[in-house]
Amino acid sequence: MKISYQWLSQYFHFDLSPEEAAKYLTSSGLEVEGIELYQSIRGGLRGLVIGEVLTCEPHPDSDHLHLTTVNVGGDTPLNVVCGAPNVAAGQKVIVATIGTTLYNGDESFTIKKSKIRGAVSEGMICAEDEIGVGTSHDGIMVLEESAVPGTPAADYFKIEDDYIFEIGLTPNRSDAISHYGVARDLYAMLKTNNIPCSPLLLPNNFNMTPIAKTRKIDIVIDNRTACPRYTGLTLGNVKVKESPEWLKTRLRSIGVRPVNNVVDITQFVMFEIGQPMHAFDADKIKGDKVVIKNLPEGTPFVTLDGNEIKLSADDLMICNAEEPMCIAGVYGGLDSGITENTCNVFLESAYFNPVSVRKTSKRHNLKTDAAFRFERGCDPDITPYAIKRAAQLLTELADAMITSEIVDVYPTPIEHKKITISLDEINRLAGKELNKHTVSSILLALGMEVEACGEETFVVDVPLFRADVTRPVDLVEEILRIYGYNNIEIPTDMTYDLSSVGVAAPSRRLKNIISTYLADNGFFEVMNNSLTKAAYAEKFDFLNADETIKLLNPLSSDLNALRQSVMISGLENIAHNLKNKTTNLRLFEFGKHYIKNTEAKREDDVTTRFKEETKLSLFVTGKFHDDIWNDRATEMDFFYLKNIVFNILKKANYPIHTLTSTCEPASQFIDHIAYQCNGQTLVQMGQLHPRMLKEFDIKKPVFYAEIDLATLYCACGQSSICFTAIPVHPAVKRDLALVVDKNISYEMLEAIATKFGGKLLKSVSLFDVYEGDKIESGKKSYALNFVLQHAEKTLTDEEINKVMNKLIAAFEREVGAKLR
Repeated sequence: MKISYQWLSQYFHFDLSPEEAAKYLTSSGLEVEGIELYQSIRGGLRGLVIGEVLTCEPHPDSDHLHLTTVNVGGDTPLNVVCGAPNVAAGQKVIVATIGTTLYNGDESFTIKKSKIRGAVSEGMICAEDEIGVGTSHDGIMVLEESAVPGTPAADYFKIEDDYIFEIGLTPNRSDAISHYGVARDLYAMLKTNNIPCSPLLLPNNFNMTPIAKTRKIDIVIDNRTACPRYTGLTLGNVKVKESPEWLKTRLRSIGVRPVNNVVDITQFVMFEIGQPMHAFDADKIKGDKVVIKNLPEGTPFVTLDGNEIKLSADDLMICNAEEPMCIAGVYGGLDSGITENTCNVFLESAYFNPVSVRKTSKRHNLKTDAAFRFERGCDPDITPYAIKRAAQLLTELADAMITSEIVDVYPTPIEHKKITISLDEINRLAGKELNKHTVSSILLALGMEVEACGEETFVVDVPLFRADVTRPVDLVEEILRIYGYNNIEIPTDMTYDLSSVGVAAPSRRLKNIISTYLADNGFFEVMNNSLTKAAYAEKFDFLNADETIKLLNPLSSDLNALRQSVMISGLENIAHNLKNKTTNLRLFEFGKHYIKNTEAKREDDVTTRFKEETKLSLFVTGKFHDDIWNDRATEMDFFYLKNIVFNILKKANYPIHTLTSTCEPASQFIDHIAYQCNGQTLVQMGQLHPRMLKEFDIKKPVFYAEIDLATLYCACGQSSICFTAIPVHPAVKRDLALVVDKNISYEMLEAIATKFGGKLLKSVSLFDVYEGDKIESGKKSYALNFVLQHAEKTLTDEEINKVMNKLIAAFEREVGAKLR
């Protein structure tokens, strides 16, 4: 939100620099994210001065140039060569002195001392378009006789520099969505910190007596829930024209394009006090009646920009006696606006239900400054003031005449909240002893009414512009943000409960162990939003569109559903990194995915309608590291990821021997394997299918693993640390090359070795796999390494051969293996 420093100073006087004012605003909770210099004329007319042409003679070598001497308030006049046809002695003019920069759109040039056809020129006499104060280029700009030579042009034209605060406004602070709202917080901060400033005031000297009651527009509210209050006023004899410079400057400073005086006044009032307004051409209000109501579903409506939309039955509309004119609080209709032919104006100032406005704005994707304010909650009490303020400006700037009384339809006034709180409660929550005077002065400065109900108790009447203050704790927050959180001392004593020190849930401890292991092995943890595109469920076979949980009021089409798979978020991470030239990636995420239970019997039972499951997702792509001159990096692959997964299971003390593997096809993978225990899938992993990667513009292999954490937590065992002395007797290694059927996996051979190897077999590993013309078709060869060791003696050949023969026999018996 943009706030003008000069505009703020219109409501009370303070002697602070923009930087100092920004510091106090940030301390109050209105964080100033940036300060930008704004100049109504680019360059601020720096270097331009008033000059008086003393002499003017024709240039001897030109038929259109003139040699002039100009008094600019210095010790000696300047020699200036001028080509304007209207230059003459005795004129008061604008002179750009040497070193002045002039701007023409995005281009600029600097005035230098030069020779023009042999004559020295020490400046430039300017036309109005050359300095940005007009559009004429017929000749130089001639000023009034009263202009004093040497006066800076910025002072003559009353050009002022402004500073624009970019404020990061939180959604709950609808009270600060205007210049006066920001000024109120700044005023409270200065008063609390004893910094001199004048009282905070709004213009309030309005004469609302109608000149002649010649036109009245009746107001009827059919939907009083969506429109609790509607205020209107009719004005005649309106002259639609260009706004005065001060008004255009105010609007331009905050990035608003001026249109005409009537529209600009409604915009000005909105940015001044936060109340959106609309000016109707009263002659186009059929039947001289405004009706606020809902229309049937599918009713066509043409908006101000010429687009036709189909209305929802929930959209609140501003209608005349025959047809809709505006979408209430959101957007005007094609014939609802002000044109250059408008003579009579009907002003609208209303309070619309924030939820109704937000739903309509989201439904039709119509984003306006008015909707931005209404959907956060405007002040119902300010609608009459806004009408009076706009009417005053219209009478001053558009020669308007008030032709009716103010019509204010407010069937059921909204009651103010009254909150009772004790000083002890304030001090307990604040952690600071505040006195009664400090508390009451802060609340009064914020526009609240304070009524003492005893020595140590307050009853606070909360104005309706503070929709976010509903509880005693909210009052404490208001007090503290103005008093200053930095003024709350950090306590010297600290207390803690010894019984809870070092205690963490087993799942959290395991999560920390896994995270540490992965980080130590080059993985980066990612934390993704659980919201994603509902369209993904339509694109990918492994997702079910019927199980997608969609948001009722999504932020955007990219964040309109809860994710059905953590895989999707990780692929978005990889795509983002690849676009930014980070190609070697190892990522992991502890995250949840969400599924709608289409078989749920009760719609009102959230526990059965929706399922959420916690997963650990792992992604690897690219090389282990960047290539260096003496080491060419290798690509990460499926087996690397599998090793990581099994190490995680070991870290969790998971009984790996209980797992069974399946290799059923899955559309998201080229090749994949899943591991189950007691019918529950614990792990699935593999290489993702290029068809899926193409949706994310990923053109390199990606390997993915997903661990179900609920299953892991249930089955993981308690870790126990056992001491075993380092063996003093040597281990023996033996190799076997076994030829088996192609469908025999290494896991099967490893299980056989573990089962029949006995206590002497310490480990078995695979170091080669061969398939080719050296063995029969339909077969493959595994080269296995076995490590044998006895804890108390050196093994003899006889003992070694006995174990190996037993293993060979077991391989042959169980899977038909033959030695190669």
